[in-house]
Amino acid sequence: MYPQQERNFHLFLSMKKLVSIYKKEQFKPSLLGLFINPFYFVRLSIYKGIKRNAGYLAGELLDFGCGSKAYKDLFTVKKYIGLDVEQSGHPHTQESIDVFYDGRDIPFPDASFDSCFSSQVFEHVFDLEYSLKEINRILKPGGKCLFVVPFVWDEHEIPYDFARYSSFGLKYLLEKHNFAITKHEKDSHFFEVLIQLWCLYIYNLFHTKSNNLNLLFTLIFISPFNILGKLLSFIAPRNMGLYHNNIFLVEKKS
Repeated sequence: MYPQQERNFHLFLSMKKLVSIYKKEQFKPSLLGLFINPFYFVRLSIYKGIKRNAGYLAGELLDFGCGSKAYKDLFTVKKYIGLDVEQSGHPHTQESIDVFYDGRDIPFPDASFDSCFSSQVFEHVFDLEYSLKEINRILKPGGKCLFVVPFVWDEHEIPYDFARYSSFGLKYLLEKHNFAITKHEKDSHFFEVLIQLWCLYIYNLFHTKSNNLNLLFTLIFISPFNILGKLLSFIAPRNMGLYHNNIFLVEKKS
């Protein structure tokens, strides 16, 4: 290999590694995420919430609305199947979908799965009650589910954004459709939500089609608020009246 070709090859590897780190930081933010993730607070709270509860799911798992399967490696299961709709508010390029469906009838027989996971999906389901019936149907008796559902966030994946659910509304719907609630968490607090919404406002002001420009704008305009918010969140009084997501661990009733 010629010296120039070798330099280009190493540059390519370095860029590939940087892209990989950047993608990881978008869903599983570390300290680096304070500087390059405009959604640092909400994504960190989601990641921590799933990580805390992933161990409850086992056997054959259905990821309902899987997208890129961003949290797959948090689960230790026998089989992991990703289900998603073909028509959604974002392209499915570079996603890991095993089965597409019509958005209504889940194409698996009764009692096919031991567990189900779904994150940031229920707001995009127009008839959530029907989908909960379907999830219950494909679960074995005693099957467990982990659901992460947004409470405070802007409209996204337009026009496929249909609802926001309070903790009380979700409890009602889950119990109505034959799920026993074993655990419920709210994954952040009032102050973190305010900081995140301010960063989201700035992000929407400067957002472009260029990922490089978006990263630059995040570094310049958003990371200072991420850092300040992180420091102040340690001393701000906790008020759980406003939060990003509900996290429910539920079990199919016999």
